[in-house]
Amino acid sequence: MSCRVYGRYDYARMKLLLDVNITLKYAALLAERGVEALRWSDVGAMNELDSEIMDYAFENDFIVLTCDLDFGTILSVTHNLKPSVIQVRASAFYAERAMDLIAAALSRFADDLQKGAILPIDIKKARSRLLPL
Repeated sequence: MSCRVYGRYDYARMKLLLDVNITLKYAALLAERGVEALRWSDVGAMNELDSEIMDYAFENDFIVLTCDLDFGTILSVTHNLKPSVIQVRASAFYAERAMDLIAAALSRFADDLQKGAILPIDIKKARSRLLPL
């Protein structure tokens, strides 16, 4: 399998952990772009606490992809530097369109995500805030 390089960043080095509120279709769309994506339900219980998901992501060097705002709250309270969190805020648009926005944001903010960041993405924009919050 060849790795696509978008901008300066090789997606094959990124690992995303998809929260249970992210549709399964995202995993396939990310894989098409060479991004390793694992859905939380493949490794843990569907009703697991968000803090446990964050712990798993931290211990296994994943970036969390979610629609849930609670992950940002966890980062704010704990002042942790990792894991990075990508919050998809526009659930009303199609997965393919969302994936275009996510792919562009992964490329644009790759350095921030490697350092530790929270990255909200909506239909109009994406912006990065380095951790700790």
